[in-house]
Amino acid sequence: MLPLDFLRSAEALLASNKNRPSRVNLRRATSATYYALFHTLARSAANLFIGGARAQKSRGAWQQLYRAIDHRAAKEACSFKNRKSRPILALFPAPIQDFANAFVTMQEKRHRADYDPYATFTKSAVQKDIAAARQVIVDFNAQTAKDRRAFCVHVLFRPRP
Repeated sequence: MLPLDFLRSAEALLASNKNRPSRVNLRRATSATYYALFHTLARSAANLFIGGARAQKSRGAWQQLYRAIDHRAAKEACSFKNRKSRPILALFPAPIQDFANAFVTMQEKRHRADYDPYATFTKSAVQKDIAAARQVIVDFNAQTAKDRRAFCVHVLFRPRP
């Protein structure tokens, strides 16, 4: 399961029905776009702490860390509106801050797509979301392992007073 596969799936949903996607497909594409960001974060954390594809690692430990990301806690950690997170997030390079902002924005859109029967989505808006998510993922992955690891620590662990 590769994060960018979620974006390819979202694009396929938009191309459905003679390029006039149904409301359900617009919603599913929005959800898939968020999950591309979520799985980028989970994969990055697991690879940085346990080891990537070529590393000798415990599959169980890798999977446990991958699954350790909690959606609500991750959103809170990524939110500049959170007074505790704001000064910490400001220490990260701009591409990591952009990833955090996109994560929060897309999680909110995913919640509307999945749970608000009155929410509406347009093809052009969802296309913009997909393109923006792709760019922040590429930019996030281009950051140093040191910065990405520190960001994952910020998301996964609460500081103690």
